[in-house]
Amino acid sequence: MEQRERTERLQIDSLDLDARGVARSASGKVVFVDNALPGECVQARISRSKRNWEQGVAVAWERVASSREVPLCPHFGVCGGCSMQHVDASSQLAFKQRVLEDDLWHLSRLKAQTLLRPIAGPSWGYRTRARLAVRLVPKKGGVLVGFHEKRSSYIADMRSCAILPRRVSDLLLPLRELVAGLSQPDRMPQIELAMGDTVIALVLRHLEPLTDDDMLRLRTFGAQHGVQWWLQPKGPDSVTLLDPGAEQLSYDLPEFGIRMPFRPTDFTQVNPAINRVMVARALRLLGVQPTDRVIDWFCGLGNFTLPIATQARQVLGVEGSAALVARALDNAFRNDLQDKAVFTARNLFEITVDDLLAFGPAERWLIDPPREGALALCKALVEAGEVFVLPRRIVYVSCNPATLARDAGLLVHQAGYALRAAGVMNMFPHTAHVESMAVFERP
Repeated sequence: MEQRERTERLQIDSLDLDARGVARSASGKVVFVDNALPGECVQARISRSKRNWEQGVAVAWERVASSREVPLCPHFGVCGGCSMQHVDASSQLAFKQRVLEDDLWHLSRLKAQTLLRPIAGPSWGYRTRARLAVRLVPKKGGVLVGFHEKRSSYIADMRSCAILPRRVSDLLLPLRELVAGLSQPDRMPQIELAMGDTVIALVLRHLEPLTDDDMLRLRTFGAQHGVQWWLQPKGPDSVTLLDPGAEQLSYDLPEFGIRMPFRPTDFTQVNPAINRVMVARALRLLGVQPTDRVIDWFCGLGNFTLPIATQARQVLGVEGSAALVARALDNAFRNDLQDKAVFTARNLFEITVDDLLAFGPAERWLIDPPREGALALCKALVEAGEVFVLPRRIVYVSCNPATLARDAGLLVHQAGYALRAAGVMNMFPHTAHVESMAVFERP
């Protein structure tokens, strides 16, 4: 049975992966404390107690960390969209670097020979992709549109958002009014944001058919606020543009002279400024030569593949989604790179040695997997070592340092690579998400 709430004085030693302070109670239990930072001495209200751990929130401070900042957003602490607005930018990066280094060491006993300088960019207004929950809540005055509350299924009563671009943040209240005026506001659970360099797209998930009046209201809102509407009556494949012929979503990679069209449901990075720097750094670290053949695993739309094609003899992009492969190929034609960029669909979570042999050798690999990592690919590479010419250099871009560390252990301890360099990218400022990049090379 859980104990009643109490208040306890705690010394905060570190942060956990959810950006909560970590301390030890007088009884020796680990305590996770919201809104507490390393080096602080706090009075914490303990609200949950289990056999080996407790959970609480800081309510008063005897000593305040030098890294503490006043959160910019008035909804911080309630809204679950951010967890680190109370931490200064340099300390956020230091925390993420420590997470990466700790995972590499504790999970695979690895240390990078060189620590890459962290990639940082705009801290506010950076998020060009987001899923905004929508719910009719009469007790709170009508429709709410925004992120979920922290560790809750409730929707935060957001009136602005500091990490969304200002033009989108300014739409939160108008979107409430819009949905409230539609025919069935309780049957529209989500609005997904996707922004390109010049276009703001909103995808309305609706569980019932829209009326003609609903369509008119959406068109009027779109014209007034400069957004295009997409409708999603069922799964992601059902998404269609409300008014065909509207300007296409796209983003540019100007260093490589590439424009990347995409659909609002396609995966693209949430932070375009960081993405441009990330792509450029990955290619520099990959060291592509004009005579090289390169393979880009988990290539998606070709975010790395097409820039590589501007430098290599040939690049093969491999992706699990046939629909994304088709769009990547189309992007290659649009950028006149179809002679150098080849794409194919393959389930990379089930890849085998035979697949590697069929794809053929390449001097360099780029791996950019989802959170699950690239375990099957790395295992296949290890197994293929005796019958396959291994790539000389691999650049691995990760959104989960734990799976990167796991895969790095295979590459180093079993496939004979050295971990030349690793570093973090602050793709999601004010959150605990750790994006990183690592370089592996055979002696």
